[in-house]
Amino acid sequence: MIEENVSLPRIHYLNSHYGWKSWLFTTDHKRIGLLYMVSITLMFFLGGFFALLIRLELLTPQADMFTADTYNKFFTLHGVILIFFFLVPSIPATLGNFLIPLMIGAKDVAFPKLNLLSWYIFVIGSLFTLWVVAVGGIDTGWTFYTPYSTTFANTHVIAATLGVFFTGFSSILTGLNFIVTIHKMRAPGLTWFRLPLFIWSLYATSIIQVLATPVLGITMVLVAAERFAKVGIFDPALGGDPVLFQHMFWFYSHPAVYIMILPSLGVVSELISAFTWKRVFGYKFVAVSSLMIAIFSFIVWGHHMYVSSMSIYAGMLFSILSYLVAVPSAVKVFNWTATLYKGSVSYDTPMLYALGFIGLFTIGGLTGLFLASMGLDRHLHDTYFVIAHFHLIMVGGAVMGYFGGLHYWWPKMFGRMYPEWWGRLSALIVFVGFNLSFFPQFIIGYLGMPRRYHVYAPEFQVLNVMSTAGSSILGVGYLLPLVYLIWSLRYGKVASNPWRAKGLEWETTSPPPPENFLEQPIVTEEAYNYPTRPAQSGKQTGKLTGGLNPPASPTATGTGREAEVV
Repeated sequence: MIEENVSLPRIHYLNSHYGWKSWLFTTDHKRIGLLYMVSITLMFFLGGFFALLIRLELLTPQADMFTADTYNKFFTLHGVILIFFFLVPSIPATLGNFLIPLMIGAKDVAFPKLNLLSWYIFVIGSLFTLWVVAVGGIDTGWTFYTPYSTTFANTHVIAATLGVFFTGFSSILTGLNFIVTIHKMRAPGLTWFRLPLFIWSLYATSIIQVLATPVLGITMVLVAAERFAKVGIFDPALGGDPVLFQHMFWFYSHPAVYIMILPSLGVVSELISAFTWKRVFGYKFVAVSSLMIAIFSFIVWGHHMYVSSMSIYAGMLFSILSYLVAVPSAVKVFNWTATLYKGSVSYDTPMLYALGFIGLFTIGGLTGLFLASMGLDRHLHDTYFVIAHFHLIMVGGAVMGYFGGLHYWWPKMFGRMYPEWWGRLSALIVFVGFNLSFFPQFIIGYLGMPRRYHVYAPEFQVLNVMSTAGSSILGVGYLLPLVYLIWSLRYGKVASNPWRAKGLEWETTSPPPPENFLEQPIVTEEAYNYPTRPAQSGKQTGKLTGGLNPPASPTATGTGREAEVV
C-alpha cells in the first residue's frame, strides 16, 4: 500500500502562478481548458434561459407572453448560443484541452500559444452574439435560412453570422492542435491501438472540425455579403439559389452533429470501462467506429433536404447512406452492452450519466432512422418530432456525456471530491426531467404540431404542459451540479483517484503539476488492462493501492500502465 499524505503542500497547475495575468496569458493546456469551461458554462445557462422562456410561452395555446417576433428571437438565440457556443466546444475545448496531453503522456499540446489564441477567438465570437442579444436579437432561426436572412429579416443578422464565423476559427485551431498532438506527442509505447477511446473520439472529432468548419465560415460570409452588398448568391430575386445555401449549410451542420456527439461517445467508453473494471469489449471496433462515423458524416447532409427541390434519386441515395451511418453508432452501443454484461458495475454519479446517455442516445438514434426515410420524413419534417429527436441526441447525448465526464475527471482537475449523494440525485433529476420534457414532443410531432410557432391547436396543450413541467425539472437538475461542484472546490474531500481508474492521466498527482509528469511516462500495456475488481468500489480513503492509483510521491513507481515518475 502507498500512503498518500493529502495535507502535504505541493506545486500544481492551479497554484504555480497567481494573478489574473497568469490566467489570461497562460499557455498551460489545463488552465486553458478551465477558461473554456467558465466561458461555455455562461453560454449554457444563457441559452437555457431562452429555452425556459420558450417553454413558458408554450404552456398555453394562445400567445400569452410574447409576440411572434419576440418568440422567433428567443428560439433563434436559444439555438445559436447552445449549438455554436456550448455544444460544439463543450467536451473538446474543456475536457479535451485538459486531458489529451495527460492521457497520451505529453507535457502540453503541440501549439500552446495557438491553443490560447483559440480561446480568445471563441470569446470574440461570443461577444458578438452577446451584443446581438443586448441590442434586439435575431429572428432567422439558428439555421439562418435564405433568402429571409439575407433580404427580409430586420434583425442583426450580420453581427450574429460574424460571431459564428469567428467561433469557427476557434474550432478549426483546436482541431488542428489536437490532431498534431495525438500524432506527434504520444508517450513511448503508446501505439494507436493502446490509445484510450476518448482520444480516438476526439481525433475523429478534430478531423471533422478541420475539414467541415471552413464550409460554415464561407457560408456565413456569403450570407453577410449578400445582405450587405446585395450580391446575388442565395436570393432568387437577385439571381441566386436558396437551395445552394441549404447544401452548404448542412454540409457542415450535419457533421457538426458528430462534433457534438462523438466526444460524448468517447467519454462513455471511459466511464463504462472504469465503473465495470473491465476492458471495453471489442476495443478496436469501437475505436475504428469513431473514424467511420466521421467519414460517413460528410456524405449524409441531404437527408435534411428531402422536401426541397432535390431529385428523388439523390434522396434515395442520401436515405441509404443515412441508414448506414447508424451502423458504427450501433457498434458502440452493442459493445458497451457487452462490456456491462456480467460486470461488477459501480453506480457512481459518472456511471449514472453514462447509463442515461446509452438509453437516450439509443432512442435518439432509432428515431433518426424515421427521419432518414423519405416517406416518413415528408410527414414529420418541421414538426416537434424533429425537435424531440434532435434534443435526444444533443441534450440527452452530448450534454449527458459532458456532465458524466465532468464528474468523472473533476477529482483529477481540482483534487477535490463533490458530494456523491448530490451527484446521484442530480443525475436522476436530469434523466427524469429530460424524458418528461421531450418524450411528449414525439407524440405531438407525430400528430402534426409544427415547430417554430408560438401558438398551437388546443388539443396539444396537455402534452405541452408536460413538456414545460419536464423542462423545469431539467433546469433544476442542471443547476444542482453548478452549486455542489463550486462548493467542492473549498469544502470537498481531498481526492486523487477515487474511482481507482486506469490511464496515464491517473498516474500523475491530482491536480497535476504544471508539466503534467515529472518524468516521461512509458506505456507497456494495452488500454483498460484492469485486474480483478476489488471488493470495494474504490472510494477515496486517503490510501492508494500500488498499480491502481497514481504514485503519491516522486520516488514511487506506479505499475498498471507503467507510467514511470521516478
